[in-house]
Amino acid sequence: MTEVLIRVGQAADDPALSELYRHTWSPDTEISPCPPPGDPFFHEASRPEDYLVAELEGRVVGYLRLVQPIPVLSCAHVRQIQGLAVEQSARYHGIGTALINAAIAETRRQGASRLTLRVLSTNDTAQRLYNGTGFTLEGTLHGEFLLDGKHVDDHFMARQV
Repeated sequence: MTEVLIRVGQAADDPALSELYRHTWSPDTEISPCPPPGDPFFHEASRPEDYLVAELEGRVVGYLRLVQPIPVLSCAHVRQIQGLAVEQSARYHGIGTALINAAIAETRRQGASRLTLRVLSTNDTAQRLYNGTGFTLEGTLHGEFLLDGKHVDDHFMARQV
């Protein structure tokens, strides 16, 4: 497989990321309803520069959203992954790991020292990825979401960078 390029998102990525999100959406991995075709990916609270984008042979195949979770000075040392997706055909080729490694590097570049995330208990694939990249479970919100008529736990994971 060709080497993956990880770069900061751009406004021009909107159509590709919107399609990728819709194609990777699953009730086992998402708490929001699947957006309709053509819905914009970026908006005021979710800007292109908040995203790391994975490209393979010039094609967008993945993304990761990295933000300061609470915009106050006392939380300036924390960054949070708030979404990660890899196109089905590109999975299990190290793209998710490359995105996380880029997020770790970007967290350091921004002067932060802690990286956190939340992941649904039903998302085993993501949990394996996060465990394999140094994240540890710090807590569980039991029954936090009601998805498809089932109560689903929300895991909070973190690592130092």
